[in-house]
Parts: sequence; C-alpha cells; structure tokens
Amino acid sequence: MTAKIAYGEVEVGTELPAQTFSVTRATLVRYAGASGDFNPIHWNERFAREVGLPDVIAHGMFTMAEAIRVVTDWAGDPAAVVEYGVRFTKPVVVPDDDEGATIEVSGKVAVKLDDNTVRVDLTATSAGQKVLGMSRAVVRLA
Repeated sequence: MTAKIAYGEVEVGTELPAQTFSVTRATLVRYAGASGDFNPIHWNERFAREVGLPDVIAHGMFTMAEAIRVVTDWAGDPAAVVEYGVRFTKPVVVPDDDEGATIEVSGKVAVKLDDNTVRVDLTATSAGQKVLGMSRAVVRLA
C-alpha cells in the first residue's frame, strides 16, 4: 500500500478533514479486551472517583489511536505514518449513559520535510478541553 496524497500537492497549512469519534463505556470494555488493559479507571466509576478522577476515563492509547485515524484516513495508508507521538494533557471522561463522550480531532500540515514526508500537527479535544498535546505525525506521501 502507498499513500494516496502526492507530496507535490500538499502545502504547509493544508488542513486534513476533521473527524469526531464517539466513546462509550461499551467502547472502553471492547478496547480493554483487545488491549489487555483492564485498569479499573477505564470501567469502574467507583474506583475512578476513589483515585481522584471525575469519572471513568478512556485509555490514553485508545485516544491516541483515534486521533491518528485523521491522518491515516487522509493519507489513505496507515503504513504512511513513519513517526507519531503525543503528550496526554487531559483525560477523556466517559459518562455512563447512551451518549458517552466525543473526541474531536483536526490536523494540518505544519512542515514539509525531505523524502516526500510532511509533519502533521493534530488537535484533539473532548468536552471543550485539549486532551492531547504535542500531537505530531510524520507521514510519507506519494
């Protein structure tokens, strides 16, 4: 597979299509099973509150994975991402209701690098708060 976006067609400031991702308690249970991360802060409200959290929170790696989907969907190939890193700034609080929480993610090309690569900076928020900081991906384009 190769990226569907051509390096020559991208400029600094190019915005990627923003996406919104829903997160419910059921989503967290499925992620816990797939990842093996059964930390009770991700499914047990009583425990989460006892350790000082406002409620159950989404797994950090889940939040990170949802955010990079904006890049992989835009590039057309998950293997086009050659580097990715974030800092976790706030948790995604997931209430126990039918709505859950949402993670809103946008991105834009910040720098054109060598070897047909670009750096994409992402912004991820939930409930009006930035949940990832320094969220950056280096992507190899066609």
